[in-house]
Amino acid sequence: MNINNPFLISGYHSPAYFCDRAKETQTIINALQNGRDITLIAPRRMGKTGLIKHVFHQLKEQQGDIVTLYMDIYSTRSIGQFIRLLANTVLGQLDSAPQKALKRVSQFIKSCRPVFTFDELTGVPKATIELAPSAEETTLKEIFDYLKSADKRCYIAIDEFQQITDYPEKGIEALLRSYIQFIPNVNFIFAGSKQHIMQEMFLSAKKPFYQSTQLLTIDRIEPGAYYEFAEAFFAQQQRELTQPTFNTLYERLEGHTWYMQCVLNRLYSYSVAIDEQLIANALTEIIEESTYAYENLLTAYPSGSVRLLKAIASEGCVKEILSGDFITKHRLKAASSVNSALKKLVDNELVYKKTEGYTIYDRFMGEWLRRQDSVF
Repeated sequence: MNINNPFLISGYHSPAYFCDRAKETQTIINALQNGRDITLIAPRRMGKTGLIKHVFHQLKEQQGDIVTLYMDIYSTRSIGQFIRLLANTVLGQLDSAPQKALKRVSQFIKSCRPVFTFDELTGVPKATIELAPSAEETTLKEIFDYLKSADKRCYIAIDEFQQITDYPEKGIEALLRSYIQFIPNVNFIFAGSKQHIMQEMFLSAKKPFYQSTQLLTIDRIEPGAYYEFAEAFFAQQQRELTQPTFNTLYERLEGHTWYMQCVLNRLYSYSVAIDEQLIANALTEIIEESTYAYENLLTAYPSGSVRLLKAIASEGCVKEILSGDFITKHRLKAASSVNSALKKLVDNELVYKKTEGYTIYDRFMGEWLRRQDSVF
C-alpha cells in the first residue's frame, strides 16, 4: 500500500519508510535469535517503538513461523491492569487456526472466563478477561503457562516497562521475573524511557532482573544517514533539500526523531522550495497549533516552576542547574526551591536529564517557551 506522506509520525509501515538504525536492528535480532532478552532504553519519541516494530518485521521476513507481540504499559497503574493488557495482547495469538486457538486458551485459562472476539479479516480470535483481584496472580501464572505451551518461537516487547515500579503492589519485579526466566520459547524486549529507573532495574544487584538481559541504549539517528533518507523522498517530488538546510533543522531539534518527522512531514506537504524560512514557517505552524495545550498544561504549575522551564528552554541545555550563575541570570529562587521544582518537572517528563545536562523534553514546547515574552 502506498502512503501519501513518507515521513510517518505514528505507526510503522515498512522498511522503505524507516530510517537507518541498521546496527541497532541487527543487535536486537542477533540477541533474540540467540535466546537473549533485550533491555532497550531511549527517551520518549526517539523512535524505540518504531525500532521494535522494524525488528519484528525483519524477524518475520527471516523466520516466518514466529509470533511477535507488542504491548505498551505506559497507561497501566496496577498489576491487575497489566494482566488484563497482557491477556488482551497474547491470548489467542499462538495459533493461526481459530479452533486450535480457542482450545489452547480454554486449556490454560481457568481462573477467569475469557470473552472472545474475532478479527474480521484474519479470523484470529482475540480474548479479553474479567479479572477479580483475588485471582490476579493465578491468572498471570496461567497466561505464562499458556505462552510456554506455544510450539512457535515468540518474541514479546513490553514498552515503558519501568511503569511496573509505580504499581502499588509490592514485589512485582520479582513476580514477573519468576515466570519470565522459565519460558525458553519466549524472548522479551523490555523497553523504557526513564533511563535511571531502567538501569536500576537491570543493573542493580539488588533487583530481580539484574543482568538478565542485554542492554541497548539508542540515541538520535546520525545526521548523514537521516539526510540521505529525507533527501531521497523530496527528490521524488522534484524538490531539493540541501544538506545545510537539513542541518539547520537537525541542530534546532537536536535530531530528536519524532519532532524531526513532524517537521519533515509538513515540509513534504508544501509545494514550495525548501529553505530555512520554510522550516521556520513549519515550526511556527506546529507550535501555534499546540499553544492552547501548553498554556493549559502550565496552569497546573507554580510560577517558579514555569520560570525554571523558561530558563532551561532559553539555554537549550543546562549542565550546572543549581549553580549561582544560572540561578542569578534567570532570577530564580534559592537552589533548594529550584531543586524541588526540578524534581517534579523531571518526574512529570517536562524536563529530561541527559549526559550533557537538563533540557526540555518536548522540543516543540521548548521552542514555544523561548518565544514567550512574559512569565506566567
